[in-house]
Amino acid sequence: MRRPLPALRLTAARISASFDRLPIRVRLAGVSALLTFVILCAFAVAIGSLTVHRIRADFNRQVADVAKQLPSQLLITIDPFRVEPPLSDFASTANHSVIRILSIGERVVAQAPANAPALGPPRLTEATVKGYRVISVPAVVRLSNGEQIGRVILQYGRRVSDTEDTVGRVELFLLLGVLAGTGLALFAGMAIARRAMTPIAELTTAAAEIARTRDPSRRLPQSAADDEVAELARTLDGMLRELDAAREETESMLARQRQFVADASHELRTPLTSVLANLELLADRSEAGQLPGDLGDAARSALRSSQRMRRLVADLLLLARTDVGRVVPRKPVDLAQVVVEAAGELGPVSTEHEISLDVHPAVVEAAHDELHRLVINLLENALRHTPPGTAINVSTTTTPDGQVELVVEDDGPGVPPELVPTLFERFVRGAGDRGGSFGLGLAIVQAVAVSHGGSVTLQRPSTNEGDEHRGARFVVRLPAYSDLDDDGKDHRPPLQTVVD
Repeated sequence: MRRPLPALRLTAARISASFDRLPIRVRLAGVSALLTFVILCAFAVAIGSLTVHRIRADFNRQVADVAKQLPSQLLITIDPFRVEPPLSDFASTANHSVIRILSIGERVVAQAPANAPALGPPRLTEATVKGYRVISVPAVVRLSNGEQIGRVILQYGRRVSDTEDTVGRVELFLLLGVLAGTGLALFAGMAIARRAMTPIAELTTAAAEIARTRDPSRRLPQSAADDEVAELARTLDGMLRELDAAREETESMLARQRQFVADASHELRTPLTSVLANLELLADRSEAGQLPGDLGDAARSALRSSQRMRRLVADLLLLARTDVGRVVPRKPVDLAQVVVEAAGELGPVSTEHEISLDVHPAVVEAAHDELHRLVINLLENALRHTPPGTAINVSTTTTPDGQVELVVEDDGPGVPPELVPTLFERFVRGAGDRGGSFGLGLAIVQAVAVSHGGSVTLQRPSTNEGDEHRGARFVVRLPAYSDLDDDGKDHRPPLQTVVD
């Protein structure tokens, strides 16, 4: 039953798809081996057919030649019956041949060897009987005085299996030659393909290194030959040069933007300070009854908006400074003391939360205001995103590896999983931030930590499965400050630290 044409096309498509998924060097070596196999098979069939035909033809000719010479070589006499020379000189078990002398009535008169198989009745043509190639020829019977008195039939047969064994060996040798040639072609194809793919492998390695370092200014290796691989290398190299130029343009533009933001934020501080002073004066006069009620409400509203704008400008200025690499003068600061100051500052707005401190002396070289902003932002983040009654724990320690750790953790609902990847990016706000934050708090925490050679990470405390209140745990790591004199002793002045 013929298979439908669509089914054949589908099978061919699947085979092609499977072949396309193989590595290029395997495909090249496989195609080379397949072509070699086809060529060797055609060669083996042609040579094998000619060789087998020649072997069988030679065997048949040898049998015919021996059979035709027997009548002239044998002397058959009667009275008494005698055959000279003996039939065993021409046929024996050793040479796998048989001679039979038959009368005209097809009665066996003599044969050699004695246990020779029957070769059937005489035939006018050559035939294969019971595995023997048999030829029948007439012979003369004479009297002892040499007078010819009659005729007999000589049957000469030779076993065909000897020739077929030779044919089988020839076919086996041809088959082994085809397989060996195909195997050699496969291994040679793999070696040649691997050598040919070496420039591409070098391009891949160089491209992977560029991807790892994110440095498009690096150049790709060029092939010595002017071929398709060299053209690919030149094309990729040109693409990298364009990408490098585009990156430099982008970095230059971003640098100008950062410089503009830093300058603009700095310049906005002075007019904002003046506006805030005037609005505070109006708010004080309104509370003293020196202004109408509507003007007082407008002044207080404008004051709140201006204060919020001042915080935004301060945040942008801090981020802009870190972006452009401006370093504020730094000095040894006890992080534990900064934590106590920040907790005291947030005391009036944290009455509905339980803030506990476990701080120990942890001195770092930092800008006090920036470090204070870092702690304030972490605490405000915990207060803003946890319900009333949530416990907030703050601790500072110095680790044996010369690092200072600040840990701020709570037992609130934790950070939503979809917010974790972008948590420290700018202007990212959670549900509790709407209208109450600019989304810069944690971005400032990361910027301050990185600018001081440290890092900040979010860790989730281990909880039972199904517990919704997993909490959040922020860990800030900064290099500890060290001021050891030549004698190996610490001569720093004592810093006052409050431990709660």
